[in-house]
Amino acid sequence: MKEILNRVINHEMLTREETKNILVGITQGRYAEEQITALLTALQMRGVSVDELLGFRDGILETGVPVPLDCDRYIDVVGTGGDRKNTFNISTTSCFVIAGAGYKVAKHGNYSATSTSGASNVIANHGVTFTDDIDKLNKCINECGIVYLHAQLFAKAMKFVGPIRKALQFPTCFNLLGPIVNPSKPQCQMLGVANLDQMRLYNNVYRKIGIDYAIVNSIDGYDEISLTSDFKVVTNDYERIFSPEEIGMKVAKPEELRAGASEQEAMEIFDNVLNNKALEAQKNIVIANAGFAIQVLEKGQKSIEECMDIARESIDSGKALETFKKFVELNK
Repeated sequence: MKEILNRVINHEMLTREETKNILVGITQGRYAEEQITALLTALQMRGVSVDELLGFRDGILETGVPVPLDCDRYIDVVGTGGDRKNTFNISTTSCFVIAGAGYKVAKHGNYSATSTSGASNVIANHGVTFTDDIDKLNKCINECGIVYLHAQLFAKAMKFVGPIRKALQFPTCFNLLGPIVNPSKPQCQMLGVANLDQMRLYNNVYRKIGIDYAIVNSIDGYDEISLTSDFKVVTNDYERIFSPEEIGMKVAKPEELRAGASEQEAMEIFDNVLNNKALEAQKNIVIANAGFAIQVLEKGQKSIEECMDIARESIDSGKALETFKKFVELNK
């Protein structure tokens, strides 16, 4: 570790294998807390490389609980978080809309760190019990098209760095790992990022992992397609900026996206969207995010307008709600 710290301080890059071994070593208690603290601080000041991030990812997946799902093609929709916008559960709602449209989803999530309600909050508040039982997870994705993977049950390594991250009081490279450590290793992902630096980083990460992806960022700082401004999308096939009007949507107001002051209020918005009783802006935002995710699943073979029509039909027909009810029933 002394040699590694000296190299990082001298702005040298570590290899993917080296950071993987460091992560495994952390789980085996090989390093003092002070050394781990120094490493995370030095990496944050220097900036983490793509290979270093992938090495930490490899270590987390190797030391965690794998989730082999017996279906061919499914997607995860997730945001990096940390945009401080306190939006309602847009990614999670979109996942049930996508599943309602007949696609497969393996949603990876956790309790909220910065907003009123994270994915695990809104799902647990409906009476769902989280599980790492592979048979139950496969039954769920096969019977209702979606499975929820509560991060704390799978990424065992995170508990070893949790107290250090909390004490540091600033983001570390571990904040970047959440979106890329889904234990089922999905072949498709849609990721919302809070800034263009993160967009470039994850674009390189996904290219090395070799999956189908879309990375989205709203120019005014949301880590999702907020429809409050123009937004940028990078996929395997294209990189471009859209305006809400270009995709047939009205511009939304920031207050229409907010989760409210409590988990209960956030849950009500989630329920209203699936029940087709939400504000027009709330429904449109979910349709837009689900639409771009569906385009990833379709390997870009359908236009974004077609994909958003599929998402809208999932809500209007009641299939998204039906999917969610079935999901809750399977996971009580």
